[in-house]
Amino acid sequence: MSAFTRILLCYDGSREGQRALADGARLAQQLGAQVHVLSVINDAAWMQGADVMSAVPVDTVSDSAKEILEEGLQKLAMRGIDAIGHFSIGDPLDKIPSFAHDLRIDLIVVGHRRTRGLARWWGGKADGLLLDKVACSVLVTMGPEAGSDTLAAEMP
Repeated sequence: MSAFTRILLCYDGSREGQRALADGARLAQQLGAQVHVLSVINDAAWMQGADVMSAVPVDTVSDSAKEILEEGLQKLAMRGIDAIGHFSIGDPLDKIPSFAHDLRIDLIVVGHRRTRGLARWWGGKADGLLLDKVACSVLVTMGPEAGSDTLAAEMP
């Protein structure tokens, strides 16, 4: 029996999210694991009072994110994986650990977005890492460099 029986795939439709979905799907199939897919809308822009984001109805953004989640579930279904979808609004660094704990997840799969130069200094939060907030293993997928289309062939 595998140590990883319950896997949480974090999916946002991005190139990195697609890589996490594809890699996580392969692993889940090999291990015969139960699969959960989580899509989180980061509400930080609304919390900071961004004028542009406040003009966009929350329902519109929420519906779009739910469509992305459904897309991920359909891709898994095409591979014969019956996954359970979850949707949340909030800080992914809070929501992912919360779902992982509540669902008794053994492994979280997330995609990593490579940054370079000043983007590395300006991006991301400095007040916590996912690894510091979870009690399970985390697989960080490292996809091909930007501009590579190898991912398209991997996931239907």
